[in-house]
Amino acid sequence: MNLEQARHNMIEQQIRPWEVLDQTILDLLTRIARDEYVPAAYRNMAYADIEIPLDHGQVMMTPKVEARLLQGLAIRSSDSILEIGTGSGYLTALLANIGRHVFSVDIFPDFLEQAQRKLASHGIGNVTLEEGDASRRWTQGAPFDVVVITGSLPILPEPYKNILRPGGRLFAIVGQAPVMEAIVMTRIADNEWRSESLFETEFPILIGAQQPPQFSF
Repeated sequence: MNLEQARHNMIEQQIRPWEVLDQTILDLLTRIARDEYVPAAYRNMAYADIEIPLDHGQVMMTPKVEARLLQGLAIRSSDSILEIGTGSGYLTALLANIGRHVFSVDIFPDFLEQAQRKLASHGIGNVTLEEGDASRRWTQGAPFDVVVITGSLPILPEPYKNILRPGGRLFAIVGQAPVMEAIVMTRIADNEWRSESLFETEFPILIGAQQPPQFSF
């Protein structure tokens, strides 16, 4: 399989039609080889419009979702980034290539070990990998300019809004199947936030995510 051609087709047939036109993002997706981060059994599907399975019942986001979230966050080279859910390490690599430093947290140590090897093999050193449950809060390294939550959340925990610096942005997929909303929340001031809807989707829930209150009658 011609992976270079597949990567080009991903950009032209999936990413651009989904309104991702920021040239910085398009160049980044062209430069970073996604096939080197997916599980070996799925390498030929690395650029397909599918959620690629990972261990522990997890999946990678589709390429167009990854691209759209990067564009929506408008990451700067000075930004400190928190990624909740390291997974394959591919999104970690993308974030590290446009931000100043990435703190990436995952509950599965094998994901972190694999990601460390892949990132090191590509000379990506501005990443701190941490093992832990960050489903409801994470303060190490805070405050952050950007927070990316890579699993869906029935409700967005308040602590994540509060670890953003003023001007900071948070990406999350919020809601319950079959209708979930991908949002970018921006902290305008100490007690003021603005939420922007990017698209509707459906994605597996983050392990340990807070559930909405149950009402009894």
